[in-house]
Amino acid sequence: MLTDRQGNALPGATTETRKLYHHAIDAFNLYRGDPVTPLNQAIEAAPKFTMARIARAYLFALATEPAAADAAKTDLFAVKQSRLNDREASHAAALDQLLAGEWTAAGLALDYHNLRYPHDLLALQAGHLIDFYRANARNLRDRLARVLPRWSPDIPGHSIAMGFYAFGLEETGDYARAEEIGRQALDVQPLDCWAHHAVAHVMEMQGRAQDGIGWMTAREPYWSGDDNLFKVHNWWHLALCHLDLGNTQDVLTLYDGPIRQARSNVVLDMIDASALLWRLTLTGQDVGSRWQELAAAWDQHADGTLYPFNDWHAVMAYLGAGREDRVEALLATLRTPGRSSETANWARHIGLPLAEGFVAFWRGHYDTAAERLHPVRFIANVFGGSHAQRDIIDWTLTEAALRGGNRELAEGMANERLALKPHSPINRDFLRRATAPVVTEQQIA
Repeated sequence: MLTDRQGNALPGATTETRKLYHHAIDAFNLYRGDPVTPLNQAIEAAPKFTMARIARAYLFALATEPAAADAAKTDLFAVKQSRLNDREASHAAALDQLLAGEWTAAGLALDYHNLRYPHDLLALQAGHLIDFYRANARNLRDRLARVLPRWSPDIPGHSIAMGFYAFGLEETGDYARAEEIGRQALDVQPLDCWAHHAVAHVMEMQGRAQDGIGWMTAREPYWSGDDNLFKVHNWWHLALCHLDLGNTQDVLTLYDGPIRQARSNVVLDMIDASALLWRLTLTGQDVGSRWQELAAAWDQHADGTLYPFNDWHAVMAYLGAGREDRVEALLATLRTPGRSSETANWARHIGLPLAEGFVAFWRGHYDTAAERLHPVRFIANVFGGSHAQRDIIDWTLTEAALRGGNRELAEGMANERLALKPHSPINRDFLRRATAPVVTEQQIA
């Protein structure tokens, strides 16, 4: 029986369809090129090649887009009609949970799968992304720590697994090791976008904005190509570095250029766009009609039911665009009782107060915004994104405290932020504004 490059069996594959499968997995690993087309071709040529269909189901399910989720369910149904070996059945069980909105159960299923099949690189990446989408920092690190001793540099894909590990180390605050291992992974495979991105996160979390600009600029040829599916997110990281230095015009140039010039309808790109426009607005920038274009793109993805992290970012765009009808519709869906999945629980307990807090902030109800955002910031790290992405919550809370006259909270938040990034001009300005003498009307007179 044919196997993949790590020695896992590929029932139903032919020599040619195995090549197509490898091409797809390479594209997925590197976020470079189209992984779906070669899988389509492999499935058409070898309908009983079940792992090709499983791989495609993961790609669709992990997109967190309603139409893609439907396509993943179609693939999973076809998989379950086939005679499956243990590895394939294990994948199908994980996909079942994932597509039911039970991200933690899917991640746990892949925990055990990874232990049984430690060289199943597709399963490691799928599990790693599930950990990312449910913001499980410990498992982002430990999923790889549990199996990496069973890898060696001569096994194809070893550096890819090291890149995953680097990101997990970063999200758990082990910045020195994260940067070291990320750079080691890139020495082996310079095109590894995830490893590059892990190092970029280290520099963001440590407040090394100048280093971040140097890192992104020096390695731009490796991550900015047209066929790179991670390029927008990497441009976003470069924009964050400029924003931290107060270079707002450079941020706007990046937004209008590589971040949004292609009008991407990929939800991950739209999340970055919403978050960047919101941050720019917090700094006092008038971003004009940019909100309207982005809000229109969100219409096909923001349903309030699939993945609330996305819906929260859609709310930002709808607020900026003045689309109050869409804001209220999403809030109503997030408040809907009766659904019992894990994602529905995230929506009620995290997505809803975040959306309500951002809505209150936008409408100038700063005390309400602070009341909503202060408690949820401590539990928001159980759903969606990275520490860098969720920083927008604390930034908005700090700004709400300042604008609402809550000087104690504003000063406390500024001190908290400066403890992490003491050289950030934005954080220093927060403290300056929070501690500035209050000028009374009598003093003005």
